[in-house]
Parts: sequence; structure tokens; C-alpha cells
Amino acid sequence: MWARSNRELFFLEGDKMMAVEVSATGPPAPGKPRQLFEQLSTCAGGGTCYGVAPDGRFLMIQPIDPEQPTTQINIVLNWFEELKRVVSTK
Repeated sequence: MWARSNRELFFLEGDKMMAVEVSATGPPAPGKPRQLFEQLSTCAGGGTCYGVAPDGRFLMIQPIDPEQPTTQINIVLNWFEELKRVVSTK
């Protein structure tokens, strides 16, 4: 996944989140990959389990552990009204 700057590429190598800078001048030339952090687990089925926000922060999706069944579901009602109350447009 490309960074917003289009000069850095993020990728998974096993359970490690990696980044590599890519030269923006001339033909694309990758630099030396560096480890950013280790994930708690790898992506199931090889799918994409992360995203990169415009500010460079990562959103990681943690697969549900099949050994621990879900015992509780939280439902939030009227969240938009709460959002309007908390975030004033004045």
C-alpha cells in the first residue's frame, strides 16, 4: 500500500510491517526495506488486513480468535446525535 506521499511503500513480510522508500526521480528505485513494527498475527488468507490513513497512521484488523467465541455484542444507539452533541459546529 502506498503512502500518501507516493514515495514510500508499506507491505507485510510475515508478521512484520515493513516500509521502503521509492525514488521519485528517474525510474522507480526502491531503497532498503525497514521494519516498522510486528503485528499480533498475520492476515488470514493472505488478504489485506491493514490500511494507511492520510496522516500516516495504520489501521490494523485483528482476526477473531476462533478459540474464544464472542460472548458480548455492544450496540450503540443514537451515535450520530452524540457526535453532534460532542462536536459543536459553532
